[in-house]
This record gives sequence, C-alpha cells and structure tokens, in this order.
Amino acid sequence: MDQIKNLLRNLSLRKSITLYIATFTVIALVLSMGTAAVCNYTADGIRSSYPVSGEKYYLTNEAGERFGEGAYITDQAIQYSPEDEQVLTILNAIPLFATPVYSALCIIAAAFLFYRNKLKLPLSELSTASRKIAESDLDFQVSYKSNDEMGKLCASYEIMRATLAGNFASMWRQVEDRKQLNAAFAHDLRTPLTVIKGYDEMLSANKDPVVRETAATMQKHITRMENYIASMSTLRRLEDSRPEYRRVELQPYLKTLEESALVFCKQGGKNLRLENNVASKELLLDPSFVSQVLDNLLSNATRYARQTITIAVRENRNGLILSVSDDGTGFSDEMIACASNPYFTSEADRSKHFGLGLYICKLLCENHNGQLTLENLSKGAKVTAFFKSASV
Repeated sequence: MDQIKNLLRNLSLRKSITLYIATFTVIALVLSMGTAAVCNYTADGIRSSYPVSGEKYYLTNEAGERFGEGAYITDQAIQYSPEDEQVLTILNAIPLFATPVYSALCIIAAAFLFYRNKLKLPLSELSTASRKIAESDLDFQVSYKSNDEMGKLCASYEIMRATLAGNFASMWRQVEDRKQLNAAFAHDLRTPLTVIKGYDEMLSANKDPVVRETAATMQKHITRMENYIASMSTLRRLEDSRPEYRRVELQPYLKTLEESALVFCKQGGKNLRLENNVASKELLLDPSFVSQVLDNLLSNATRYARQTITIAVRENRNGLILSVSDDGTGFSDEMIACASNPYFTSEADRSKHFGLGLYICKLLCENHNGQLTLENLSKGAKVTAFFKSASV
C-alpha cells in the first residue's frame, strides 16, 4: 500500500489528472449500467405481475411439434394501474438522467481528489513561504517530498529561501560592520579635532590679521566637521531605534502638532494649511517618530516653499498617513531618485545641511513599518510619510 501511495505521490500532474479522469469515467459507466439494470429488472417485475391477454402462438416443425413456450400476440396494450404506470415511467426515465448526473459527480470527485492529493499541501506550503518571505522571515523550510512538478517547485522555493537567508545574513553583517566602522571613525576623529580646535583658538588670538582670518576659516571647517561627526552618531542611534507603541488620542495629538507647525512656519515666514481627515479616536503609534518626521519635513518645506505649506493627515486601516507639501519649484528628477539617500543635498552650501533630513524621515518611517514617498505636484512638491499602526 505504501508503494502505491509513493507511486501516486510521485506521479506527474498530467498523468495524475489523466488517471483520476479515467478511473472516475469507469466508475460513472459502471454506476450508469448498474442503475439501468436495476431499473429494467424492477420494471420487468412489475410487467410480469399482469396477466397476458390474446392468442398464444407456437413455433412448430413439419410434424406439428411445438417449440418453446410460445408467445402471445395481441393488438391490445396491457392496462397498468395508475400507480404502476407512474412507477414504470420513472424507471424508464432514471437511466436517462442517471448517466449525466453520475458523470458530473465523478468529474467533481476527480477534481476534488486531484486537488486534495496533488495540490492542496504544496500550495499551502508555497503560500506560507511567500507570506513569510514578504515579512522577511526566512527562519523556515519548504518541505514537500514529491518528484512531481509541485515537488520540484517547492524545492526551487527552498533553494530561493536558503539563498535569500544567506544573502540577508551577509548583508546584515555588512551593515553591522559599517555601523561599527562609522562609530570608530567618529570616535577617532574627536581627539585630533579637539587638538586642531585648540590650535585654532591660539591662532585666533594672534595679532596678525591674516592669521586671524585663516583661523576664522579653520573654525568654520572645524564646526562643519563637528556637525558631521554628530550626524554620524545620530544616524547610528536612529538606525537602531525601534518604536515604542502606545495608544495615542489622535485629535489632541494632532492639535499639538498643528500648534508646533504654526510656530515653525511663522518663524520661516510661511503660511500653514492643515487638512485633518482623521476619523478614528486613537491609534497605536510612537508619537515621537511622527513628531520627528514632521519636524524634518517642515524644515525642508520651509526652505523651498514660496508662501504656503500644507499638512494633510489621514488614515487607512493600517495606520496614519502624514503628507507635507509646498508651493515651491518641486523636486528635480535627481532629487526624486536620491533625495532620501544619506548625505545627499542639492544645496551648494553643505556646512549647515548635510542632506540627512529626508533620510532620517525614511529611516523612522521604515522602523515604524511604514514608508516615505516623494512626488511633484502641479505647483510644488509633496512628501508622504506612512506609519503603520501596531495590532491591538
């Protein structure tokens, strides 16, 4: 029995469906013939219960001897009772309807058994594997032992999973190595920078105006280096940050964000429009992530907007969507492609802006299981941040 099961399990899909159809076709024929035989036998029983009228004729030879039991010949039909007439009609009709009914049932049974025995388990394995891969969970195995097409497909999925797991592990090690290198780089720069800063202070006290001007230029670059080292430390901290979800009452929280944004825009000389399309009373979020993203987006929008900055807040069934748009010149194609990369900026003066604002926003959104998208409007640019809400 086990050998038969293994043979059927390893049979190809084409041969399997052919075998199921052929088997159930035979079953349908047997059932149809059996039903017809039963109906005929029952009908003959009913007919034999009625006496035969008319004259009886026999086959005879030249000597006048009779052969067989003879047969009645009459032109009068047998008068059955209404009940028997109805039964005979039904018995004659049953074989006509039984054949298509048996055929349909057998086709359904063949399809059901083919799906259950050949497709259900591997499809379940592949569906689970696809879901886990989409969630970046590679700690599983695709296990389906068969030599048919589905078995080979599952084996290919397992090879892909193992390859992805290896690549992810390698990438994770590279990311950790980069973090350690950045941390060491930032740490090792502090000491020589402190020494240079001390010498710069000594030079600033010199009476020679040329030396003092040189010292002032050095001070600008030292400040830039200090800001750069601070940004590296900030990025490392943000890359490791994880949201602390809590239940946030949305309307009071959005009111607080609006008040902060009004102050921000007023300092930058811009007008503020707020579009609040939130219906829920509360969501599970990390409000510090949302506030920090909004501050960075407002900082960018204030620099590029002509007059007005618009903040739109809405929700979907997965979380909170926050967008900041301005009426400036919009993003260039290069900025659309690279603006969320670390240390990318289109400004010539890099002493104040290191191009980390949008990258920090992207980092915080992704750590909050969301995303950041950039787009151009008919007049201006728009950045949309999505923060996925935690499950209750």
